[in-house]
Amino acid sequence: MSKQIKLSAQTRVGDGRTAVKKIRAQGLVPAVIYGATQPTLNLQLKGRELHDVLSHATGEQVLVDLEISDGGKVSNKLVLIQEVQHHPVRRNVLHVDFHAVSADEKLHAHVTVETYGESIGIKTYGGLLVMLLHSVEVECLPKDLPEIIRIDITNLNVDQAIHLRDLQLPAGVAYRGDADVTVLRIAPPTTSDAVPSAEGAPSQPEVIREKKAEADKEKK
Repeated sequence: MSKQIKLSAQTRVGDGRTAVKKIRAQGLVPAVIYGATQPTLNLQLKGRELHDVLSHATGEQVLVDLEISDGGKVSNKLVLIQEVQHHPVRRNVLHVDFHAVSADEKLHAHVTVETYGESIGIKTYGGLLVMLLHSVEVECLPKDLPEIIRIDITNLNVDQAIHLRDLQLPAGVAYRGDADVTVLRIAPPTTSDAVPSAEGAPSQPEVIREKKAEADKEKK
């Protein structure tokens, strides 16, 4: 299951471009909490703390126990990191969207997919691993949310695949979507991998050159 990470935050009043610029100049990151049963809440977080959380996460949809300071009051809220916006060049975090969740209500989240093992089709027959999904949407209680979904491909041969229905998910976790959707497959070797002929040169260009030589003789 996913580790519940603690992160501190403060409420913020300003939401314009100037206010956000001042926040970032202080090494803080603007954030917002959305939720179906609560009003939108604007926050600011310490950039270094947020960086540490994200650098140790396998995906960006991380379950967080957010400790929010509002003046002299402190409250805790369980949230899911929904989206992280990065600077296109420097890659530092510009903004974070949180989604409020309840400990006793099921949530929907995308969990990263990772393979392990050496496929028979790849090792023996030169097949290629084709990942069609890099994450899978699941439904579960927050306490059951997995950090990652690992798939054993050891026994997969060429032209065999793993579908959503084949995933081995933890107790309390269910996938969302069509059971027949393909997550990954082992494709046969590409034709470009074929060994060239011993002479090393294709025959068709030679035929073209011979015809050209005959045409030159007729002109003479």
